[in-house]
Amino acid sequence: MNAAKRREIFRRFAAANPHPTTELEYASVFELLVAVVLSAQATDKSVNLATRELYKHANTPQAIYDLTQAGLEPYIQRIGLYKSKAKHLIATCETLLTQHGGEVPRARDALEQLPGVGRKTANVILNTAFGEPVMAVDTHIFRVANRIPLAAGKTVLEVERKLMKNIPRDYLLDAHHWLILHGRYTCMARKPDCPHCLIADLCEYPQKTAG
Repeated sequence: MNAAKRREIFRRFAAANPHPTTELEYASVFELLVAVVLSAQATDKSVNLATRELYKHANTPQAIYDLTQAGLEPYIQRIGLYKSKAKHLIATCETLLTQHGGEVPRARDALEQLPGVGRKTANVILNTAFGEPVMAVDTHIFRVANRIPLAAGKTVLEVERKLMKNIPRDYLLDAHHWLILHGRYTCMARKPDCPHCLIADLCEYPQKTAG
């Protein structure tokens, strides 16, 4: 896919949704971190249902740490892998309290050292909370990048690096959210909604759906 097509794709995304953001609900960087950790292999809807109740009772590293794993689990048991996620979150809260003064660090290396936080989660925090032009590649973005193909690659890291190179710099800050939303609601895994896709004429996917 040539550079002119890539630029037009993001121009259209920007025109249709000038201020995209995550569908996870949060009111602080820490709340976002908790939500992103919980969202692994889970829907944003299920995470929001859980955190709405959790944050009424505990929404700081100290408060969640004080819950203990046993006290945290009932709030998030609707979410897949909730036991391991509860364990990671308690450990993360302890790390934040003992090493970062209770604040979520802004450095990628420090974020990735938190229990349960990998490169993708760190990129979400850097992009959404701190406004860094980075790309967090989830299953939606991986699929869309390969299908269009905006940045074909066999691994998440390969796709991330190609997207960082291929996306016009002036669109990079919001590209993560545009691509996730496009993959979630239009370019779905089983049957992409090509007839209602605003970039269908630019997409080079050979198996477009007719309806």
